[in-house]
Amino acid sequence: MNTSTPPHPSPPVPSPPLFTPPLTPASTSRTPAKPAGLPTPLLPYACPVTPVELSRTVLRAVRRAVDEGELSVVVPERASVTVPGAGGCGDYATNIALQLARPAGETPRRVAELLLPHLAGAQGVSGVEITGPGFLNISLGSTASTSLVAEILRRGPRYGFVDAPTTGAVTPSTSTTGAVTPSTSTTGAVTPSTSTTGAVTPSTSTTGADTPSAPTTGADTPSAPTAHLVRLHAPHEPRALVVMDVVARLLRSQGADVRTTCETGPPEPAWATVLGDAGVAGVDPQEPASLDLDLDLELGLDVEADVDIDVDVVRPVRVPTPDLAPLLTLGRDAARWALLHPAAHDRPRVTADHLVQREANPLFRVRYAYARTRAVSRNAADLGFTARPGDVRAEVTPLTPLLADHPRVLSRAAAHRAPDLLARHLVAVADATLVLLPAVLPLGDEKPLAAHRARLALAEAAGAVLAGGLSLLGIDAPEHL
Repeated sequence: MNTSTPPHPSPPVPSPPLFTPPLTPASTSRTPAKPAGLPTPLLPYACPVTPVELSRTVLRAVRRAVDEGELSVVVPERASVTVPGAGGCGDYATNIALQLARPAGETPRRVAELLLPHLAGAQGVSGVEITGPGFLNISLGSTASTSLVAEILRRGPRYGFVDAPTTGAVTPSTSTTGAVTPSTSTTGAVTPSTSTTGAVTPSTSTTGADTPSAPTTGADTPSAPTAHLVRLHAPHEPRALVVMDVVARLLRSQGADVRTTCETGPPEPAWATVLGDAGVAGVDPQEPASLDLDLDLELGLDVEADVDIDVDVVRPVRVPTPDLAPLLTLGRDAARWALLHPAAHDRPRVTADHLVQREANPLFRVRYAYARTRAVSRNAADLGFTARPGDVRAEVTPLTPLLADHPRVLSRAAAHRAPDLLARHLVAVADATLVLLPAVLPLGDEKPLAAHRARLALAEAAGAVLAGGLSLLGIDAPEHL
């Protein structure tokens, strides 16, 4: 995302009124089949700033309590860590004390009291409080949140993407018919790009993989090169093709090489409104029976080389669009959102409500929040200060845990073939961003302080997450709205 200051900034413009819609937690109730394995996202932090890392910290606290004889339980394999609910505090909360109370023969609150000192001493944890019957509410230190924001600003819209391996891997080539994308190159890989105005739109790379380049991490080189290939196959129906398109983007963001096919034949030319011109022309028309092709020859790999190919044939759940005409009248952005925001088993609601620029429209809130992050960056430049990652009080906004959770959401949405998880996550990020924005700029004669710079950095980090997420959904992130 382009955050540079324009050469001739315009005078400061008062920010329009911002609404603060309530956060709506994303629904994650689904039981999909176990998908093919994907590379684990690299977490560059030394402190437990993500739910996954914090879950391990909680389990280590349980293990220390058991080793010291304070608890007599079997250490569980995982601990649930989520954003605090009503009545909670801090950055994250866990119900591990309630989970262990019965096998430990203690009350949940007593278990929480035993775990509290072990958890409070963990690196990156600034405080732990017990609420309710025994929930442990965890606050992270400013160093952890500062490192998170700095990392997001460094990665930009690619934050949450898995770095491509630099050695020991063979990447299969992709034909010109290898992906459904609004704008495709000869490789069919989708990457978010930034226009000269700072708006992020879906575009394509020429490398054949939707992952950012990164220095070698020092990981062990596998004894034999491996090509991870995922084959997606969709029915000849607009929603299935749009879902397949976004699933392919998500999988590429997590390091997989993806091929897409459509049964019956190529999409109808009229579907370009939703898929894009290149997307309509870029689907490989194949019947299900033709998926058993000789993949070594099809991918152009040396058939005598020792290469493992992981093929995963996936058919997105088919709940057809009830009427195609209203879908095509919505335009590309609103039509794609209408098809992607509902879960795969839910029937999409194709109405003009997706075009309304009001608080009740989730798509509008997401795009508006991104546009406002760009606006406050411009206003800050006009006032003579720039972003600098720093400590932002948790009571100002619940945004930081949502940003930290973004890599996990991308990985889960790709693994479960569920673009709706990403769409709902973006709505939560947008709602939290809109809570933060009124506190970013100084008021009246107030001078810019370190707190303003830190809030601006957090807002720009949220803008990067929104831009990257919208790009993966194939939806434009506007500079002005």
